Amino acid sequence: MAAKEIKRAVIYSRVSTDMQNPENQTPVLKEWAGRRGWTVLGVYEENASAWRDGHQSELSRLIGDAYKRRFDCVLVWALDRVSRQGALAILEFVHKLNKWGIHLYSLQESWTEAPGDLGELLFALTGWVARMESQRRSERTREGIARKRREGFRWGRPRGSHDKKIRKKRALKW
Repeated sequence: MAAKEIKRAVIYSRVSTDMQNPENQTPVLKEWAGRRGWTVLGVYEENASAWRDGHQSELSRLIGDAYKRRFDCVLVWALDRVSRQGALAILEFVHKLNKWGIHLYSLQESWTEAPGDLGELLFALTGWVARMESQRRSERTREGIARKRREGFRWGRPRGSHDKKIRKKRALKW
């Protein structure tokens, strides 16, 4: 599908932690769509890990709407916002969309507009890199926690605290 034919777009934005905000991605993607003359029909936003299966309810909803062909393209900030599960996960997602005539565009990876085998290779490579980056980050975190424990640092919630939500409310009162 040629870029000029694409009119109906949706945005998928995802952040991994409560400290991040999907609104950092969404306005920029809306502006990008506007410059191309595309109409943004909706935004799928979520705060969930891309590593854990089942935590991306908005992505599942997006896939359902894609199946119904409610839009022509999906805009993302970067491919790692879709998945960090590796090459296969990204390729399966892209193939699903392509099967339904929908294209995936990434603001950070302009090559997502490349057709054919080159695009497929780059999608796979980017998925692999995202997975490796996620695994390295997890390893560094585990190593840091282990080092702090060896140094006697107490990790986790204070003793006697049972409900995480209560602690958050107390913290907000200060």
